[in-house]
Amino acid sequence: MVVDDHPMWREGVSRDLAAAGYEVVAATGEGKQAVRIAAAARPDVVVLDLQLPDVSGVEVINGLREAVPAVRILMLSASGEQQDVLDAVKAGATGYLLKSAGLPEFLDAVSRTAAGDTVFTPGLAGLVLGEFRRLAVEPAGADPAAPKLTERETEVLRLVAKGLSYRQIAERLVLSHRTVQNHVQNTLGKLQLHNRVELTRYAIEQGLD
Repeated sequence: MVVDDHPMWREGVSRDLAAAGYEVVAATGEGKQAVRIAAAARPDVVVLDLQLPDVSGVEVINGLREAVPAVRILMLSASGEQQDVLDAVKAGATGYLLKSAGLPEFLDAVSRTAAGDTVFTPGLAGLVLGEFRRLAVEPAGADPAAPKLTERETEVLRLVAKGLSYRQIAERLVLSHRTVQNHVQNTLGKLQLHNRVELTRYAIEQGLD
């Protein structure tokens, strides 16, 4: 689903996605309408503009995640302001891409978002990881009740924290892409986290980066 209040931009993004083989189940320019449509259309991925006329992008993210818990949200915004990026990621956005990105970069970001990867315009990933480091106040291993991860899960988690894609992790550990995804899903379940961004934050808090 594509959510952007500029009709020409919205239509152009929808055409590019359709041409690349994606099914665009809906497109709208209003945040509240986006949440209502998503509840019925159940999109796998939402390409969402941060600035909408009726409600904030953060409110839309919260609404989308409530309506479709498994949805993956790729922010496509003209703003690279630190606070905008952090607010979106903390609300649950899977990735954040600037509108200055070229078409190949955009389509790659959509593909990776659909696969569960966290995607950022170059430079923004460091900003987000830096913020998570700042928030990490607990020393590694401080919580004796923390869920126990296997050695392999911990190894995968450490590479997630470094920002590697699932494909890169699979190549480094000589595993299949599906096996890496399974390890990540198992780890998310054990830690009661909802997405890869939260998993990255946990890894950094535990000193695994």
